[in-house]
Amino acid sequence: MPRAFLLILDSFGVGGAPDAASFGDEGANTLLHICDHMSLEVPHMASLGLGRAAALSAGRNPLPETPLIGQYGVAREVSRGKDTITGHWEIGGVPLEFDWGYFPHTIPAFPQELIDGIVTRCRLPGLLAMCHASGTEVIETFGEEHIRSGKPIAYTSADSVLQIAAHEEHFGLERLYEVCRVARELTYSMNIGRIIARPFIGGRRGSFARTGRRKDYAVTPPRPTLLDVLSRSGRDVVSIGKIGDIYAHVGTGREIKVAGNRAFMDTTLANMDGLGEGGLLMTNFVDFDTEFGHRRDPVGYGRALEAFDAELPLIMARLKAGDLLILTADHGNDPTWSGTDHTREQVPVMSYMPGLPPGSFGLRRSFADIGQTIARHLGAGPLAAGEAWDPLSPVASAPPAAHS
Repeated sequence: MPRAFLLILDSFGVGGAPDAASFGDEGANTLLHICDHMSLEVPHMASLGLGRAAALSAGRNPLPETPLIGQYGVAREVSRGKDTITGHWEIGGVPLEFDWGYFPHTIPAFPQELIDGIVTRCRLPGLLAMCHASGTEVIETFGEEHIRSGKPIAYTSADSVLQIAAHEEHFGLERLYEVCRVARELTYSMNIGRIIARPFIGGRRGSFARTGRRKDYAVTPPRPTLLDVLSRSGRDVVSIGKIGDIYAHVGTGREIKVAGNRAFMDTTLANMDGLGEGGLLMTNFVDFDTEFGHRRDPVGYGRALEAFDAELPLIMARLKAGDLLILTADHGNDPTWSGTDHTREQVPVMSYMPGLPPGSFGLRRSFADIGQTIARHLGAGPLAAGEAWDPLSPVASAPPAAHS
């Protein structure tokens, strides 16, 4: 029985979303603008159709011509959002049918009843920041005051999220998690998608660093996702990185929490051979987003892509006959864009199965097509949303796309 491996390059968009202007993101293109800042060398993803997907999405292939060995397409998000949960749920076959709640660009950004509820129930001296902010910057700004006062740092973004940062030693990790659990309970009625615990270490400004013990408290998906369908049918599911948090630990099987793209790759490789027949391994490579997209570092983002690409042949070499590998993303995060938020973009979809002819499966009108395709390939489902493509019959053969 075949297996599937779904690797999410968090925030790796290729521009071209038709509704980008309504999000303030018209012209955003993560891949293209990285290539404008450096000569990007990703030959293995190019051989799976990355450059061709870029051309299909936004009319320009910024990568050198490379013989195609995989199949490629572009996926368009139908859900109204450009955040992690929305993108992942739609990939898993559950497009969002409602609007998330968001916090306004005011100070404080949070309603007084929410602030009072968290402070009172958790017996806190108060909260710091309480604004829209970059996570790394807000910790630098308020970290020392947090240590002195014992007040957690609370902030948000353009996403439907409340993030709470606290020092692992001075405040305590378990105490931070408890504050976030209380915040989760208090924000259900506001339709906030995630509460994120952001532990950090360090003693003074310039030395603070977030740790890998982040924890997300997400809303439960309203319908069974690809992972849930597979788990319910007794299939092996392995979730690496923050996948378990994103899907609220529903159907996520064996969860492995590690931090950093290097660890994500090593853990993926270490668990491929042991994945059961008919199973799914899903990994989120979050560093592209958190370390480079949000920090507006196009060259750093490009170097991280090159490091990922250099390891990709190790993934491909472990595939058995019938195994399906898919690389995609959950949204964009153009590192040259204004502000620090995600960008509304289409995403590349690159797939590979040993022995299959190369080709294109074209423009997919929902991220849900990815989950539906995996479900059909594994003989599970069908899912409630999405239209599967047939890896055995790509839409069209793929002539080389022009390099510009």
